[in-house]
Amino acid sequence: MKKTNIILLVVIAIAIGVIVTMVGDFSTYETFATAREKEGKEFHVIGKLDTLQVMHYDPIKDANLFSFYVHDKTGESHKVIFYGAKPTDFEKAESLVLTGKMEGNEFHCNKILMKCPSKYKDDQVAMGNKEQL
Repeated sequence: MKKTNIILLVVIAIAIGVIVTMVGDFSTYETFATAREKEGKEFHVIGKLDTLQVMHYDPIKDANLFSFYVHDKTGESHKVIFYGAKPTDFEKAESLVLTGKMEGNEFHCNKILMKCPSKYKDDQVAMGNKEQL
């Protein structure tokens, strides 16, 4: 075999290896039940804030500790411990995507993504109504 063929095969093998490792890192939205079954593995859990439960954030005592409760898409509610400051307008979020691990009966979260209601939603509805007139 020529040197160029051997180099090309090595490059292709490396590219396949990189693609396989990257595919393993992709994750889907899971539930608390799935996270509990595979405790210690990191998951993305999507849910809604449980407004009937108490949120705890005391920035004077510990500015990087925030706890709250979330209902996942199956309705199961669990305490979430977030190691960071409470996000602005947290209570207004329509849904939350939490990245973290289940430890016991608590979900320890290191990242929160909030889906907030659009501030332009009412304007769009009003514009739609004007066009229909």
